[in-house]
Amino acid sequence: MTSYQESKDLVRAYFAEMEGASEDTVASVLDKYTTSDYRFYGVHPFNELTGSDAVAEALWKPLYRSMGPVQRRQDIFIAGTSEIGGEQWVISMGHFMGLLDRPWLGIPATRKMAFLRYAEFNCVKDGKICQTGFFCDIIGVMHQQGINPLPIQTGASFVYPGPRTHDGLLFGHQDPEEGVKTLALVNRMVDDLTELNKSGLDRCPPELLAKTWKEDMIWYGPAGIGATYTIRRYQEQHQYPFREGLRDKVFNGHVCRLAEGNFAGFFGWPNLTHTAAGGFMGLPASDVKTHMRVVDMYRREGDKLAENWVLIDIPYWLLLQGVDVLERTKSIVNC
Repeated sequence: MTSYQESKDLVRAYFAEMEGASEDTVASVLDKYTTSDYRFYGVHPFNELTGSDAVAEALWKPLYRSMGPVQRRQDIFIAGTSEIGGEQWVISMGHFMGLLDRPWLGIPATRKMAFLRYAEFNCVKDGKICQTGFFCDIIGVMHQQGINPLPIQTGASFVYPGPRTHDGLLFGHQDPEEGVKTLALVNRMVDDLTELNKSGLDRCPPELLAKTWKEDMIWYGPAGIGATYTIRRYQEQHQYPFREGLRDKVFNGHVCRLAEGNFAGFFGWPNLTHTAAGGFMGLPASDVKTHMRVVDMYRREGDKLAENWVLIDIPYWLLLQGVDVLERTKSIVNC
């Protein structure tokens, strides 16, 4: 039986030192906990980076400069062995909270609280973090400041809560059998969607989802899409627009996929390839083949999935179609 306690303790110590850091010290903290060949995979505009100095300069220093002091407010914390590559990963999901006292990525300062939703995947090897997958919802911060760079979204927009059961912080040892059950359920759900993609059927009946989802499921999507509740409303407000608005969908697999207890998570780089047929997120069609980098976090309840938190790198997806939504927003608000 594999123990993940050392990896969990390492990442928790890293988080604690990062939270106590400043713009001037955050680079040294990052260097302390990462390998010399540290690889970073982040949403646009961070993208792929190598080395702690590059990551500190691109992500952490500007974030601390704009929103410091920054609190990490975790809702889910799990660890496990990825069934994709066999590495040990520690996953954290929640919000960074700070005071938006200076502009950040084209978002003007408000001197008020701001919440940056995130999911962070840290791969641990020999007592160091060697890879990180970092997803955050930049457009969600825009929404909090009254900036809406996209058409009206189909779902609801708000600062999302953590698990309904308030039990997502798995700091200690967990029964491995529970994680096996959770991952098996997630994989059945993924297999169902893969077969749906192959079938070409875009409006699947709710009974297909009900095989693996509770009727009162909650889906917390990225800003630009929003959140929705119950299978039928999820289909109306996300699944049907997504499936009908994107054609030639191909699932590319994941970098990391694991479960612990009743929780699971995965991310891909990229997960999906497709072409915009028009209508998804209220946007026009495109002949450009595009990719989606996606994170999914799940909570299992019994033999069904109950909650799903999703982050999509929408700025990157739009950039592939010729729209730099961050630079466009920055130029409009003169930030």
